[in-house]
Amino acid sequence: MTLVWMFLGFLLLVLGGEFIVRASIAISLKFNISKVVIGMTVVAFATSLPELLVSLKAAVNGSSSIAINNVIGSNIANIGLVLGLTAIIGNIPVSKSFYKLDWPVMILFSLLLYWFLYNDNLLSSFEGLVLCSLLIIFLFFVIKYNVNDSSSEEIIDDNLNNTSGFKILIWVIFASFSLYYGAEWLVYSAVDLAGSIGVSEAVISVTVIAIGTSIPELATSVIAIAKNEKGISIGNLIGSNIFNIGSVLGLTSIIKPILITDSSILDRDVIWMLVFALLVLVISLIPKKNNITNLKGFLLVFLYSVFILSTYIN
Repeated sequence: MTLVWMFLGFLLLVLGGEFIVRASIAISLKFNISKVVIGMTVVAFATSLPELLVSLKAAVNGSSSIAINNVIGSNIANIGLVLGLTAIIGNIPVSKSFYKLDWPVMILFSLLLYWFLYNDNLLSSFEGLVLCSLLIIFLFFVIKYNVNDSSSEEIIDDNLNNTSGFKILIWVIFASFSLYYGAEWLVYSAVDLAGSIGVSEAVISVTVIAIGTSIPELATSVIAIAKNEKGISIGNLIGSNIFNIGSVLGLTSIIKPILITDSSILDRDVIWMLVFALLVLVISLIPKKNNITNLKGFLLVFLYSVFILSTYIN
């Protein structure tokens, strides 16, 4: 029964995330906000709501391992699983903004998170405020200087501009209930599953929950690349990782400081996150620059499999 509740939790989070994105874009278009701003702020935040609610619910319930590893595992999955599988299906080009802005900012947020946690095993409210502030500065810079991939605009459907106010209201109400109960059921089922199979909450959250919350990104990426569309880029996934740390962990720790109670989070999980963050730069440069090829995709998926196996073996 635990797995049923976990599946239902995932399903509600996916549905809730989809409808809150639609509603957010429709409202923004009605106010004539540019697609660049919508893509980098409204859509980015809306797509992070499932992770945010899961982490916040877990932190409030005292499951700090789920709160932190939901994000760490999602960031690992975005590169190892989502980017890897997508590259296997079709080569992914790497834009100049990846080297100049996206990757440097992602590694900065990743190292900063590691330093905050390593310092005192705690992500405090002040540290969360620092992460949120840096994210706001990053978004301001991107929007002001129009440093973005054109793909961030392609996900925005102009037809949503004609959506009625009543329909938007229905979407918001449905999304609110779906996100709330999805997070509720997922956190409780994850705790039960960890206890029933004899592994820690940190392991469940960095693997099962992380993969589940990355399913929307995976589905979107695979479908886009299969259709030979340019709407998927490495910048989108890197941006998701930045937002996960800056908004999800930042806001969660402001509301409820996150205490690290499982040593494996610092000794293993965060290290893997940093390894994948560095690896994505290396494979974008060699042996063929500015291109994530099929072979590189296989390498990413293989290393992600090693990571998953190592968490359960340990």
